[in-house]
Amino acid sequence: MDVPFVPDKSPPTPANFRTLDLNLLRVFDQVMAERNLTRAAANLAMTQPAVSNALRRLRDSLHDELLVRSGYGVQPTPRALELWPAVRAALESLQSAVQSGAEFDPGASRDTFVLAMADATAALLIPPLVRELEAQAPGVSLRVRPLLTRDPRNLLAGSELDAVIGYFPAALAAIGAARMQEGSVDPIANRRLYDGEYVCVMRAGHPLASAPLDLDAFCAARHLLVSFSGRPFGFVDESLAALGRSRRVVLTLNQFFTAGQVVSQTDLLTVVPRHFVASTGIVSQLVVRPLPLDLPIVHVELLWHQRHTSRAAHVWLRSMIVEAAHAAFAQSPAESGLEPDR
Repeated sequence: MDVPFVPDKSPPTPANFRTLDLNLLRVFDQVMAERNLTRAAANLAMTQPAVSNALRRLRDSLHDELLVRSGYGVQPTPRALELWPAVRAALESLQSAVQSGAEFDPGASRDTFVLAMADATAALLIPPLVRELEAQAPGVSLRVRPLLTRDPRNLLAGSELDAVIGYFPAALAAIGAARMQEGSVDPIANRRLYDGEYVCVMRAGHPLASAPLDLDAFCAARHLLVSFSGRPFGFVDESLAALGRSRRVVLTLNQFFTAGQVVSQTDLLTVVPRHFVASTGIVSQLVVRPLPLDLPIVHVELLWHQRHTSRAAHVWLRSMIVEAAHAAFAQSPAESGLEPDR
């Protein structure tokens, strides 16, 4: 159990760096990243009481409570938020220097990585990714889970996943806002893989298949929405609302493959990534039409927790995912809009 911190009422005195145990900063960094003592202890191969004791010693040295209990985790004080960026940068620099000669050997690895993505994304990226693993790392295993949220930050923070791939506009906006705040370090990192284009799909022989699809016909039709949350309102509906229009969503599913099967046998319309249509296996049963409205550019991003940023195995995994995106689109990085890690 944590020993409560009793603040000193006397005027604060500067911390003595000469006597500061630098190991305490590793504990501080992990607790800041996880916001949870149990997960931080697991990452550090320590017991939770040992982590609590280390935090107590650091509090005493820095004359600040640093982290306070909140719900099932802890929340940083202003002093902790001010301190963390410098601590994180120093630790990453040290880790890079220490590990500079320790290369990851994919051919000898028996690691298992857990990813999450939508089935449409998996259909595009997993085949070339598996081909690369077969050639370079036959002992490495992947576990691909379905993506059930547009904000996977909690899943990454909870160590359930090594990385997620998808379209996360709200999460990326929050990450970007955190980076704009001076002295703030967001625990989630990201890299853009590619930009997606969405199209309207219907069955061959659909009453709307014989002519160009206009906005009135699109809004009057009955729709199937691929929704990870089950909510019958997505980014297409947001764009329609901006035009003062709406559509009727009569069915939601959380799988693009199932959506393709349903629209091929009904009069429902659905909106899917253009690259996905070829993966359905029923292209001859479908008709593809451009959407009769402009949508925001759909940026497909790779997200991971900062704890994995410098780990050699994860650096290699992310490079393999980027190569899989290159192979899927048969483009160079410049052509596919790939960007560096952020």
